[in-house]
Amino acid sequence: MAEQEPLEPIEDEEEEDDELPAWSLPLDAVGTISLDDPIAGPVDREWALTGATGKNVKVCVLDSGIEADHPRVGHVAGAVAIRLDDEGGTIAEPDEEGDLCGHGTACAGVIRSIAPEAEIYSVRVLGSGFTGSGDVLVAGLHWAVEQGYDVVNMSLSTTKRRLGEALHELADSAYFKRTVLIASAHNMPVESFPWRFSSVISVGSHEEDDPLRFYANPRPPVEFFARGVDVEVAWTGGSTIRATGNSFATPCISGIAALILSKHPQLMPFQLKSVLYQISSNVGGTGERQN
Repeated sequence: MAEQEPLEPIEDEEEEDDELPAWSLPLDAVGTISLDDPIAGPVDREWALTGATGKNVKVCVLDSGIEADHPRVGHVAGAVAIRLDDEGGTIAEPDEEGDLCGHGTACAGVIRSIAPEAEIYSVRVLGSGFTGSGDVLVAGLHWAVEQGYDVVNMSLSTTKRRLGEALHELADSAYFKRTVLIASAHNMPVESFPWRFSSVISVGSHEEDDPLRFYANPRPPVEFFARGVDVEVAWTGGSTIRATGNSFATPCISGIAALILSKHPQLMPFQLKSVLYQISSNVGGTGERQN
């Protein structure tokens, strides 16, 4: 049997009874935390999406950069490149190079096609050839969370277990700061992070054409499936290509999240995830729900 640490003696029992445990709610504070219900009434696609454009929602694309003024992306509200100094500190510099491989531009283009008035920001953590350091990924995510973006699109992950704890802490920090992390599942059946964390909205692909058609997965850790197979996406040089991958399904959910938040900005991350579930195309049992 494991030994238990001895309990600390209570020196003043009367004083102890008057104290509340950490994180407790004092009786006289109950009236100060009244909340409006942001999900009053039936939750359906009309309630969640009708009339929404993504306006006033800040979406960060944590990726390889974004090509400025690409026809499918338009204006980029801000762009930085992340690197580490000699002591491992984070340096965020204005990104003068833009997208180095096309991947971030592709994701931004998908988001723009769904949420045309969202404010799109680029945080570059990948280099040419889709290469990148896991430590730079962690640093970039930390920087993005500190900026207070509403949505962070992460069409990337790391298989390095040593970074799992740091990413988990960042995912939880984002959750409590009301920044929604939306991350793609790995394209191979391997363990990677951060998409597997419950505080993150995780995304895999389906084969249908409609970018607003998505499915809730009854068997997580992947929580939603969105369009990601043989899709035309923006690429460098103002071009487009056809591509397949969970990377391109993820910005579909990010774009839809931006629509919901532009119409219902008071939603917290767990409420947003619930709304996504409620308006998924397969919820209701038929699998035939129309968008």
